Amino acid sequence: MTTPHVLDNPARSALLGPHAHLAQRRGDVLCYPADVCPFVALPDEPDQNAWLDAATLLGPGALVPFTGVDAAVPPGWEEVGFGPGVQMIDAGIDAVGDDDAVCLGPADVPAMLDLVARTRPGPFLPRTIALGTYLGIRRGGALVAMAGERLHPPGWTEISAVCTDPDHQGSGLASRLVRAVAAGIRARGETPFLHAAATNTNAIHLYETLGFRLRRTVTFRAVRIPRAVPGQPAGPLAAELSAGEPAL
Repeated sequence: MTTPHVLDNPARSALLGPHAHLAQRRGDVLCYPADVCPFVALPDEPDQNAWLDAATLLGPGALVPFTGVDAAVPPGWEEVGFGPGVQMIDAGIDAVGDDDAVCLGPADVPAMLDLVARTRPGPFLPRTIALGTYLGIRRGGALVAMAGERLHPPGWTEISAVCTDPDHQGSGLASRLVRAVAAGIRARGETPFLHAAATNTNAIHLYETLGFRLRRTVTFRAVRIPRAVPGQPAGPLAAELSAGEPAL
């Protein structure tokens, strides 16, 4: 039997490892706080009990966004999100710091959320910065580009939320920030990796140019828990996760 790689189910590897302090758990299912990261960490081969654990943890009607698990969902659970993606790893990035890049903190979150709303790089929530280091570049005092760290499986750190204000795209800011974030990851003795939607060919080409290579294809999935799951009480995250469907 082949031993699974920590990147095969990265959210689970992170929540059982370096991000254990953020983990909310029921049985064999883990998740991040609802205002930190939407991904749910299912077992590699979830059985009926695992799905019931997810229903108890998240609550009736909640979303279960996940990746790295190829499993049929139980009857009555609606698949509401399904999309192909790629997982890419460092294969020789020219990782270097950037004098213009500043470390972003809690006071910068409103500007970060505004930039994300205008560029839609993927899920970024009010406390996503708890996952790792986020760097930004400002022009005229305004935040115009950022990138940071998300999932943290042992020995690896995911680069995420790479985005640039439309008025500043094409000036190389995203590339500079990816290199700078990668430099910080490398300085800890870890390896950068990232995910991208398979349809985002421009981003994939950029990452290849920077020195990433394809490790494997992935599928981003999201299923909705039924409103009534026999024997399962409402979980503490039901209201937050059922309020909206995060982009994958």
